[in-house]
Amino acid sequence: MLSLRGRLLASYALLLSFTLAVIALALLLFLYAQPPNPAATYEKLASIARELTGELSIVNLSPDGRPLARALMSGLLSQLSRFAADNDVRILAVNIPDRTVLFDSTGTLQRGDSIPLNQQTYALPLYLRRVFPVQTEPIFGSFRDVNGVWIFTGLLVVRQDTERSALLLAEPQPAQSWETVLALFRDNLALPLLQAAALGLVVAALLAALISRNIARPLQQLRRGAAAVAAGDYTERVPVSGPTEVRAVAEAFNRMTDQVHITQQAQQDFLANVSHDLKTPLTSIQGYSQAIMDGTAKDSKLAAGIIYDEAARLNRMVIELTDLARLQAGRLSMQTHPVDVGALAAAVGQQLAVVAQKKGVALHIEAPPVPEIAGDGDRLAQVLTNLLSNAVNYTPSGGQVWLKTRVNRGGVEVIVQDTGIGIPLEDLPRIFERFYQVDKTRGPKRGTGLGLAITQEIVAAHGGRIQVDSAGAGQGATFTVWLPSPQLSTIVRGRRQLTRKDAADS
Repeated sequence: MLSLRGRLLASYALLLSFTLAVIALALLLFLYAQPPNPAATYEKLASIARELTGELSIVNLSPDGRPLARALMSGLLSQLSRFAADNDVRILAVNIPDRTVLFDSTGTLQRGDSIPLNQQTYALPLYLRRVFPVQTEPIFGSFRDVNGVWIFTGLLVVRQDTERSALLLAEPQPAQSWETVLALFRDNLALPLLQAAALGLVVAALLAALISRNIARPLQQLRRGAAAVAAGDYTERVPVSGPTEVRAVAEAFNRMTDQVHITQQAQQDFLANVSHDLKTPLTSIQGYSQAIMDGTAKDSKLAAGIIYDEAARLNRMVIELTDLARLQAGRLSMQTHPVDVGALAAAVGQQLAVVAQKKGVALHIEAPPVPEIAGDGDRLAQVLTNLLSNAVNYTPSGGQVWLKTRVNRGGVEVIVQDTGIGIPLEDLPRIFERFYQVDKTRGPKRGTGLGLAITQEIVAAHGGRIQVDSAGAGQGATFTVWLPSPQLSTIVRGRRQLTRKDAADS
C-alpha cells in the first residue's frame, strides 16, 4: 500500500496529467479550427509564377509600355489559358486600383467583374523572396468567389499610377486536416508541454513531500501515542500540531486518554475498595465463627450477633452493587407515576427527625407544595433518605440541617444543606464515585461508599441533575437535586422500555 507521500504524489501526477491532456486537446481543437498555413501554397504558386514570367516576357514591360489590357488582347489570352491548364492553376489578370478582372482562366469571373482581393501588406516572406527575381514586385494574399477561398501569388506587370495591373496565380485554400494539425503540434508544442509536465512533476514531488511531512508527522505521533496507551501508559500525550483536522484529532485523542486514565483509575479504585470492604466483614465472620467452633468465644451469643451484623452488611453491599450496576446499565425497574416531591420530602424528614434529635442536630424542614413530577416514588425516597441521613450523620452535635423544596427552572429542586464537617475542595470532583469516601480518619465509617453513586444514577434516570457545593473542610455542604416537571420530563425512554421489559420477564 502506498505511503501518504506516494498517494499525494500519485494524485498530483494524475491531476497534472489530466490538466495537460485537457490543454493539449484544447490546443489541437484550436489549431484545427484555424485556417491552414498557406506557406506551401504560396511557395508553389511563386515557383509557377516565376516559370510563367520566363515564358511571357510581360514582366519586363517598361513603365511607358503598353497596358496589360491591350497586351492581353494581342494573343496572350490563349497562351495564359494553356499555361493554366498545363500547371493546374488559375490565372487571373486584375486591375489593382479598382479590383476589376481583366482575365480569368476558369471563366468564373468575367471581364469587368469586381474581385474582393485581400492583399497582404506585410513584408514579403523569405521563401517568396528566394523565388522571385529581384527586379520584380510580387504580391500575395487571398480572395473569395462562388467556389470558395483562393490563395494567390502574383506580379505587378504594369506599374503606371493610372493602371496598376497584376497577373495572379491562384489555388483553392487547402482544407485543414488532422495530419497537418498533429504535425504542427508535434513540431511546435509537444516539447514545451513535456517540459511543463516534467517541471510540474518536480513541483508536485516537492509539494507532496512538504504536505506529507506536515500531515504524517502528527499522525505518526498519534500512532505512537495510541501504541503507548494500548500498552498501558495513560500518561502519554501527543503534541497538538499540523493541519486543523489533525489538530482536532490530537485534541480528541488527549481528551480520550485523560478519560481512559480516569476510568482505569476508577476501576482500580473500585476493585481495591470492593476487596477491602468485602475483606473486613469476611474476616470478622471467619474469626468469630472459628472461635465459636473452637469453643474459645467468651460470649457465643455476642459472637453470633457480630457474625449476623457483618453478614447483613455484606448483603446490603451486594444489593447496592447490584442496584448500581443495573442503574448504570439502564435495567433497574422504575415504576413511573405522579410524585408529590414536597410531601415525599416532608415524610423522609419526619422519619429522620428522631435520629437527628438523638444526635443533637436541629433538622429544619421547608417543604411547601410543589408541582407533581413523573417518577418512581420509592427510588426518589431512597435519594432523599441517603442525602438527609448523610447530612445528619456528618453534622456534629449542635449543628443544623435543612431540607427544602422549591420550584426552579421548569422543575422541582430539593436542597439538603448542613453545617457539618464539609467536603475538602480536592474531594468534590470525586464525591459521586463508587466506594469513594472523604478522609476516613475524620470520622467513623458509616456506609459502603455506594450511596451517592446510586443517588446520582437514580436522579439521572429521572432526567434530573444533582450537584454538591462546599466551601471546604468544616464549612458544611449543600446537595441540590433538580427534577423536571411532567411537561418537561426527560426520563430516558430507552431505560423505561428496558425496565418494563425486565418487569415482564420477572
